[in-house]
Amino acid sequence: MKVQIQKTVVTTPDDIQRRWYVVDAQGQTLGRLASRIAPLLKGKHKPNYVNNLDCGDYVIVINCGKIHVTGNRLDDKLYYRYSGYPSGLSKISLRELLAKHPDRAIRFAVKGMLPKGPLGRKMLKKLKVYAGGDHPHEAQKPEVLEF
Repeated sequence: MKVQIQKTVVTTPDDIQRRWYVVDAQGQTLGRLASRIAPLLKGKHKPNYVNNLDCGDYVIVINCGKIHVTGNRLDDKLYYRYSGYPSGLSKISLRELLAKHPDRAIRFAVKGMLPKGPLGRKMLKKLKVYAGGDHPHEAQKPEVLEF
């Protein structure tokens, strides 16, 4: 009787196939939407996922200015930035951030859920966020995701 030995499959960068997805953020809750986008960028939904490679897919988020938050977060949630100089701390509320730069709210929420370091920065580059309902990535034939 001959015994077959199973070989361990190791994912390499050549094995990774990336897909494009479109997510409509209109009426979605900010944190729940970000927690569904982050695994797509990491690639955790794929069977060949490894944590030391960027296995994720591209995600396009449209209508990001029309997200929904619960409670008083529009006024209570603050985003801080420090210039490095004395009295250089500036803060902006979520309401002001959505008025000035609506794409940054989703980008900051997803960034906090990705790994820190060079791998997380590489994953974040695959996130494309647009305030309007159209995007310039029609040539990639993205699939629509419903959450």
